[in-house]
Amino acid sequence: MYHYHYYYYCCPNCLLLHCVDETRPVKQTDIPWRLKQMLDILVYEEKQQEVEETGACMEYLLQHKILETLCTLGKAQYPPGMSQQVLLFFSKVLTQIQKPVLHIINVYRPVQKLIRLCGLPNSQTEKEEAQFLFAVCSRVKKDPYVLNYILEVCDLIVLYNSKTLTLSMPLEAFELLLSHLYCPFVPITALLYDKVFMLSAVQRVEQCVLFVMSVFQMSRVALRAMESMLLLTSIPEEETANLLAEETPLCALLAQRLCELYSTIPTTLHPADLHTPPEKNDVCSFPCLDSSPDCLEESPSFPAQEHVDKFFSWLDYCDQLIKEATKVLAVKLAKSIHQQWLIGFLQPQLLQMSEVGVLVHTALLSCSVRHIRSPALLQELVHFLLGSETHHEQRAEIPPHKHTLRYSLIEHCDHISDEISVTTLRLFEELLKKPDRNILTNLVLRNLESRCYRLPGSGEERPGADLDLEESECDPFFTDNEFSGSEPLLSLSSHRDERKSSSRTQIAETVNSFLCLVPQEAKTTQHVQGAGYDTYVHDALKSLKECSAMSSDWGWPDTPKPLDVHFISADFYEGHFLKVLFDRVARILEQPYELNLQVTSVLSRLAVFPHPHLHEYLLDPYINLSPGARSLFSMLVRVIGELMQRIQHFPNFTQRLIMVRRQLMGLEAETMMDHATLLKGVIVLEEFCKELAAIAFVKLPVGDHEHLTAFSP
Repeated sequence: MYHYHYYYYCCPNCLLLHCVDETRPVKQTDIPWRLKQMLDILVYEEKQQEVEETGACMEYLLQHKILETLCTLGKAQYPPGMSQQVLLFFSKVLTQIQKPVLHIINVYRPVQKLIRLCGLPNSQTEKEEAQFLFAVCSRVKKDPYVLNYILEVCDLIVLYNSKTLTLSMPLEAFELLLSHLYCPFVPITALLYDKVFMLSAVQRVEQCVLFVMSVFQMSRVALRAMESMLLLTSIPEEETANLLAEETPLCALLAQRLCELYSTIPTTLHPADLHTPPEKNDVCSFPCLDSSPDCLEESPSFPAQEHVDKFFSWLDYCDQLIKEATKVLAVKLAKSIHQQWLIGFLQPQLLQMSEVGVLVHTALLSCSVRHIRSPALLQELVHFLLGSETHHEQRAEIPPHKHTLRYSLIEHCDHISDEISVTTLRLFEELLKKPDRNILTNLVLRNLESRCYRLPGSGEERPGADLDLEESECDPFFTDNEFSGSEPLLSLSSHRDERKSSSRTQIAETVNSFLCLVPQEAKTTQHVQGAGYDTYVHDALKSLKECSAMSSDWGWPDTPKPLDVHFISADFYEGHFLKVLFDRVARILEQPYELNLQVTSVLSRLAVFPHPHLHEYLLDPYINLSPGARSLFSMLVRVIGELMQRIQHFPNFTQRLIMVRRQLMGLEAETMMDHATLLKGVIVLEEFCKELAAIAFVKLPVGDHEHLTAFSP
């Protein structure tokens, strides 16, 4: 019975029965209701079909070219508003009809015509267009073979005025020439089909995305169009990916939009506004000094938030598109972003003379690093920031012979402006969180590869390895009682026979070395409950697991490389990055509190990576350094020596130090105090040593932690 109803609903004459008035809007007619009935009957008929054959109602729809008629009425807007109804009907047909239909000529031809109508200026049907294109893309994603049926019969390899027709010309001009040069007798290939479809669909989708983004400001329409783009770009066919990457302006337009959104961000932006609530207190990496619940509150809106949100939303979208796309398209888009945004726009801003400009753009870059997750875009970003050098650095290496941007960014870590230094250090900390081996190699490992920071001829044994720690009150590195205190040390709780593991013994000594480094009168731990080094163990273990998982496939050795005799006489240079960090550590008693926190945070991140050379250089107090070489422990010893000299001329030092600590913890109101910078530096120094001790502790071999206990001497 429903067959007869269907013939009535979809009869062209019946559809236009109430359209005698050409000015009457379509919504005031029975057409929307009739289209709904047509669709409901088609869906019902399909559900009743038990075999793979076309039902009577679908046959009638196809034989009488009902879709062609609807497409013509929609294009002519007859009656007014008809295009909207047609787009909705096609979208629902492609979505709700489960059987393949796009390979049928009386379906794919009207679909082609509707695709050409999408993305036109002032269409007033952006929502319906986005929904229709998404339905088409979903079908193509599900059954890529239908590309060969959607496309027109033509050959792109044609000559026009004795020149090959290029695909880079404007879409409208290309379609006009294509219609003039249409030849039904030219052989057809799948690749040529793909080209026609992508020019008429993909570029239109992309154009719709850009237009809707500017008009609707990330509305549901824009999101639907962006979803359509993701579907198309993830089609695995190599020919399709090559077309999108090489013969359409898709990648260039996406990168151009990224530059446009970035340029709208005002330079009056304050870097603190860019910190998301969970990372608002990133700079305070020490849990004992984490002041309080205020850091968990959401930051208020700031004037440039809308522009910032738009930019990072588009960056996230491009990053996701690169992640989902085939390799050739992902690489092409990543390179386009590299050339247009990173080199063409961002690099001049980072190298400018204005401190305000450098500060803002460095902060934006730091946030951008946090947002980028796709391997292809991350690779381009790392190459942009650090270059591709892998050989060990020389002291005299300065621009213009080497990577200028890398040199400048590292120099900014030691900038005269403390704000620029903190922001740039935060940028490098974000980089160290990224799963790219080249970051560690470029910044640090290439300079430690030869291990010539060790004194030539020095053995691998530690001078205190045979010392019984259970009979020692503090680290064997110190013998003076002024360095002993109440900080819990690490002990081997099992029998002596179980101490054959040299790595376990060595790490225990390392932990105690860092715990005993700060003199007793400069310690505040004993005056604060629950502020021992063990407060850092949980975070250190979490960071170690993260870094170990990230570097598991980087091919790092398990043990240090044997000393190379060819490098014995070499003048060791720790590299530009570590040099700046060590210089900052040397001034820890003179620098602002926030800057000290960020310097120690970067060094802690480096120390937690499970590379044997990095561990040895940053966490081994017992290595015999070659002449002129510095290590992290040796720098801390120098700072402690300087501190001991200052303490002698500082009345009530310990009491004032405790008061400053209580202020930092929010237990007392902050007041003006002489030598506040020095006192805060001492507190950071103490906490940093405890954090390094915790990192050394968690680097014990798996299962060895249970053999170690803390005790008070």
